Amino acid sequence: MSFFIRRLGALVALSIPLLGASTVSHALTFEEAVNLALSRAPQLKAKSADLAAADSLKRSAGQLPDPKLELGIENLPVSGPGQYSLTQDFMTMRKIGLMQEFPNKDKRTAQADDAQAQAAVATTQLQIEKLNVLRATAAAWIERDAAEKEIGLVASLREENRLFDAAVRARIASGKGSLADGLTPRQEAMAIDNLESDLLARRSKAITELERWIGKSAIDPLQGEVPDWPVDHAMLSHALHRHPELMLFDSRSSEIDAEIREAKAEKIPDWGVEVAYQQRAPQFGNMASFQFTIALPMFPESRQDPKIAAKIAEKEALDAERDATVREHNAMLESDMAEYRRLKDSLERQKKVLLPLADEKISLIRADWKSGKASLADLAAARRERIETELRAIELASSLSLASVRLHYAMLPGTAP
Repeated sequence: MSFFIRRLGALVALSIPLLGASTVSHALTFEEAVNLALSRAPQLKAKSADLAAADSLKRSAGQLPDPKLELGIENLPVSGPGQYSLTQDFMTMRKIGLMQEFPNKDKRTAQADDAQAQAAVATTQLQIEKLNVLRATAAAWIERDAAEKEIGLVASLREENRLFDAAVRARIASGKGSLADGLTPRQEAMAIDNLESDLLARRSKAITELERWIGKSAIDPLQGEVPDWPVDHAMLSHALHRHPELMLFDSRSSEIDAEIREAKAEKIPDWGVEVAYQQRAPQFGNMASFQFTIALPMFPESRQDPKIAAKIAEKEALDAERDATVREHNAMLESDMAEYRRLKDSLERQKKVLLPLADEKISLIRADWKSGKASLADLAAARRERIETELRAIELASSLSLASVRLHYAMLPGTAP
């Protein structure tokens, strides 16, 4: 009973794509999946918000600080006959003033450049996240598509095993086989069940991963194929320097350069101006004051110079990290290209050599079977081998598509020269 329930559940799961195609008018193509990911992925919304924040900060960077309003009482007596009086002592004054600080121009220019570089960093990080989303969405769609294609072959594999089982039973009944031979089809059936369970799990995991990027549309039936993108090694190698992960180093380098200039500008004195009006008692005249303030960077060796040295060291570390990343991307490109060529050759052999050979083998064994030279078990085994060869072709096509995705999304589409 439990076996029947398990098989019924598997048949229901196998029918999901077909039922979906008949009851749901919408089908999810590869292109639509990646476009939905670009508009729905929450990771991109977060990076877009970071970019908006960085763009907003550019408007305020490098501006003069706000002026300060001063209100107070000067020279208020706290002892003697005029204690706490605002009118008895001629020195007591109510003061209102305005103070404005003027950081030096180099510092304000460096702050503006720093904000500009931070916005560039946020822009590049958004591009990197777009690539991550595109690759992950594409991989999930391809994985689900491959699993469903392989699931479609399980029924054929099970039918071949049924024929094999019938042939073995007939052979045993005729006295030409042992009872132990009857276990082989049952073992094969269990292997097919395990394969089916693995494929159903792969499909479920792929849908879950796809839902992470595009939401509920992940359950829509799939339609179409992965685009056949041209893979040009020379073009990809030439455009490698434009990869967002490498361009991020340029943005961060500009940011550190601005911070170095800002640290150096701290050696230049800032200044400020203050204007005040002091009101005294009616019997005394009112007063006004005007004064300048100038910063005195007198100890640069213990204040500004260490900051400058730290930023220069940070820049050197960033340059070294960039060189290491360039080498890593070069190695990844060569590795992906080698894998792409291998998979392409293997898939071509699978389709043009192994599948035709499997069909030819079936034809030859069928002819031998009709003439009595081969058994039905031999024919069933050949047909099962043919289906397994087709399963392998689907796996190779899926792996080739994944390799193509990695190469195609080495940078944002349309950015390559």
